[in-house]
Amino acid sequence: MKQLSGNVQRKTFSSVLVKFAVCFLVLGIAYRLFSSSLLQFSPVLVGNDGERGLSVGKTTPPQVVAEPPPEITDDPFLNLDDHAPENVTEKCNLFLGDWVPEPNGPMYTNTTCHTIEAPQNCMKNGRPDSDYIYWRWKPRDCYLPKFDPSKFLNIMRKKSMAFIGDSIMRNHVQSLLCMLSKVEKAVDIYHDEPYRNRRWSFPSYKFTVSLFWSPFLTKARTFEDDNGVSTGLIQLHLDELDTLWTKHIENLDYVIIAGGKWFLKSALYYENNTLVGCHNCHNANITQLGFLYAYRKAINSVLKFIVGSKTKAFTLFRTSVPDHFENGEWNTGGYCNRTRPFKEGEIEINDTDKILRRIELEEFQSAAAENRASLELFDATLLSLLRPDGHPGVYRTERPYAGKDKHAKIQNDCLHWCLPGPIDSWNDLLLEMLLKHSN
Repeated sequence: MKQLSGNVQRKTFSSVLVKFAVCFLVLGIAYRLFSSSLLQFSPVLVGNDGERGLSVGKTTPPQVVAEPPPEITDDPFLNLDDHAPENVTEKCNLFLGDWVPEPNGPMYTNTTCHTIEAPQNCMKNGRPDSDYIYWRWKPRDCYLPKFDPSKFLNIMRKKSMAFIGDSIMRNHVQSLLCMLSKVEKAVDIYHDEPYRNRRWSFPSYKFTVSLFWSPFLTKARTFEDDNGVSTGLIQLHLDELDTLWTKHIENLDYVIIAGGKWFLKSALYYENNTLVGCHNCHNANITQLGFLYAYRKAINSVLKFIVGSKTKAFTLFRTSVPDHFENGEWNTGGYCNRTRPFKEGEIEINDTDKILRRIELEEFQSAAAENRASLELFDATLLSLLRPDGHPGVYRTERPYAGKDKHAKIQNDCLHWCLPGPIDSWNDLLLEMLLKHSN
């Protein structure tokens, strides 16, 4: 009888063990399925023309992006746009925020948009990584929807928009045209011989986009080739604006305008058609005024003209954009090979960019006090500072190492942005500011 009782106990114990094992097995399988579904990213579709680009099944978001910091995993702002929070702060600083993972990737690729110029076509040029396209700018205190090309074009119906400035403006225009191409492709209706000044049309919306090449915004004579090699000092008239853009401004509805790094170049300065000084001219008979004097004078003249003119244009004044050259400049071996954004506190703005920004903010505040209704600040400095990974680097040309040693010194571009790339988020901000203005 004791032996029978022992057998029953052993069978009961074994049964319990089996049940526990099955339960743990089922729970393990369920966890595996659940976690894998969380880490799965949507592939980015591309064209079938055979060009190098993002390819389905071959290029996926970086695995590190799948692990955002714990403090933002439950943030409602990271949800899809159709789940926007109901109580969003109406007034906030759109330009104070962080770059957060964007698993869906860009709205376009280098194979679906054909207005990307060669130096920004990083993937076609052979850049091997793609991590930099899976990030999105997120303001800290409010919700920023992703760019909606249909909404943008409807707002711009029968309107005109102009981008005025240097090659960063051209970079921005290319990004905008690529994003709008999801709805309608731009028609090139004008360009000058070097393709610096251009105009596009969106016929279905009777909307035009213009690009005015005016790196100093004021009257200037430059003496350098396409590679930036100078054969003479720039002649800059600080009190005369560039008529290339001023003669058109009364016919524009929207303007995005900016100064920038061209003011760091050696130059002679004129006021009232009289030589008053220079920057880095190495002439003992000419007063060394420095580029900060010229920058303040030029920005002051530009903003005073805009707020004092009869133009109906709503103007966005964009702040200057830092570069990310390390261990040198563009012509002294500087490079940029980082593959992730900085977090705030990991990098500080350099002294030159800090001073340029201070001048911009002071002159903007002074001008906006006269006519804030027609002028807003597009503060691109911080969000650009945090993206050292978004530049072409050596991939400003196609296959830069072809036929060269892998350690060869090759000129880097650490100022402009790859397309697709971080500058696409500028259009999220642009649309939000236009919507705010139109309400």
